[in-house]
Amino acid sequence: MSALETQEGGSHYKDLKIQPIEFIHANGIPFAEGSVIKYVTRWRNKNGVADLKKARHFIDLLIELEEKAHG
Repeated sequence: MSALETQEGGSHYKDLKIQPIEFIHANGIPFAEGSVIKYVTRWRNKNGVADLKKARHFIDLLIELEEKAHG
């Protein structure tokens, strides 16, 4: 069994047609952006609004870092 076919702590990714890790890896998406994708993908099936808040936190971090670097 491949690592993509197993999941620790539930099936909120395994049941998707395309797992977030596959999309993130195939597109070379950096950590913070990948985290947003991960949390937005799973929020309905795992932690609800808490996962949306985690996604928002990573978006806020990205905005802050971009403003610092280019502002």
